[in-house]
Amino acid sequence: MARRLFAERPRIRWQEVKIVNTDVVVIGGGPAGLAAAISAKENGAGRVLILERDTALGGILQQCIHNGFGLHYFGEELTGPEYAQRFIDKIMTMDVGIKLDTMVLSIDQSRNIVAVNREDGVFKVSANAIVLAMGCRERTRGALQIAGTRPAGVLTAGSAQYMVNMQGYMPGNEVVILGSGDIGLIMARRMTWEGAKVKLVCELMPYSSGLARNISQCLLDNDIPLKFNHTVVEVHGKSRVEGVTVAQVDENLKPIKDTYEYISCDTLLLSVGLIPENELSREADIQLDPSTKGAIVDERRQTSAPGIFACGNVLHVHDLVDNVSQEAEIAGKCAALFYKDETVKKQMSVTAGDNVAYCVPQNITIGTNEDTPVYFRVRSIIKPARIKVMSKGREVYARNKQICTPGEMEKIIIPGEVLVEAGALKIVVEQR
Repeated sequence: MARRLFAERPRIRWQEVKIVNTDVVVIGGGPAGLAAAISAKENGAGRVLILERDTALGGILQQCIHNGFGLHYFGEELTGPEYAQRFIDKIMTMDVGIKLDTMVLSIDQSRNIVAVNREDGVFKVSANAIVLAMGCRERTRGALQIAGTRPAGVLTAGSAQYMVNMQGYMPGNEVVILGSGDIGLIMARRMTWEGAKVKLVCELMPYSSGLARNISQCLLDNDIPLKFNHTVVEVHGKSRVEGVTVAQVDENLKPIKDTYEYISCDTLLLSVGLIPENELSREADIQLDPSTKGAIVDERRQTSAPGIFACGNVLHVHDLVDNVSQEAEIAGKCAALFYKDETVKKQMSVTAGDNVAYCVPQNITIGTNEDTPVYFRVRSIIKPARIKVMSKGREVYARNKQICTPGEMEKIIIPGEVLVEAGALKIVVEQR
């Protein structure tokens, strides 16, 4: 008789699975999840439960030891751990259930959750409302198709940040950074301060994808060179990175051969974009926006699945954690109030017009008379700019701004009296 290489996987018998009933379940214990849970509790939700896959609350803020957080939300400058601790301290005074080291396996549109951890095994949660706050992940080398070998020393900027700030290890001594996202800019400074030589930051686009203050404080203040319209075309080395070849790109983002330049280094850090963690959303058949890679939501941050809300970087990538917290408060509040009023309401669409990459929310309830903020990003630098809200072919609201850049999320607050009379909306940004 043939020998079986693998034991048969045991079937889950649902009558043996522990079932938990609760009012609001928040998936994710980072800055979005913490703010959403607090808001849900403060707005009348009886039983609130946070499910977090890490062993501690705080999310990505645990490894962000630099300052610059909280200026808008708290009116003072904090480090990432300090910012997170403000919310953790508050939630510990509230009757909120927290399950750490817990992986959510699935959700469905009936708001049933299957999760697993060491203490409970596989268990099921039945919720009146769910808030998705899973955050985002970094784009890796596999998504870039860079030629060359596969040596050690190629890391995402966030992985390097975790190694340096949480584990106390230096990933390398001579560094090239591809991409000018905020984590990459911050790690350029951090690596320099720890004694490494950051030789170059390459940015494919003619503008930075990070905040202007990080360009100034991280690169300019530390004499770190930044080259726009440049990319890494090849990685060299066998067991360890020995160098990279960089090149200028043309208007079609194709490398120009005459500009190839070899730079010796032992580390390549990638800061080339973030992707919202929406695997659970896809499984629940929630409609996603191809531009944001997050859910399509209304002004309450409710997704296409009634009673399921989304906020933070799982919805769209933010540049300021302060905005994450404010958005999560909306989602938490509306999740707490959902089961009291499950009436399906008609909505008007909000779409991206000229020079606008995306808008959030993508829908607004018809008849609302509350001022409603719409967040968006522009496709290119526009200076000076006029932000226009169009409806039925005419301008219904507008404001001017000195400059709009792709690296910074923009916001326009549409007055309630405009929304009462408007139809479908389109956000347009033009040079004035």
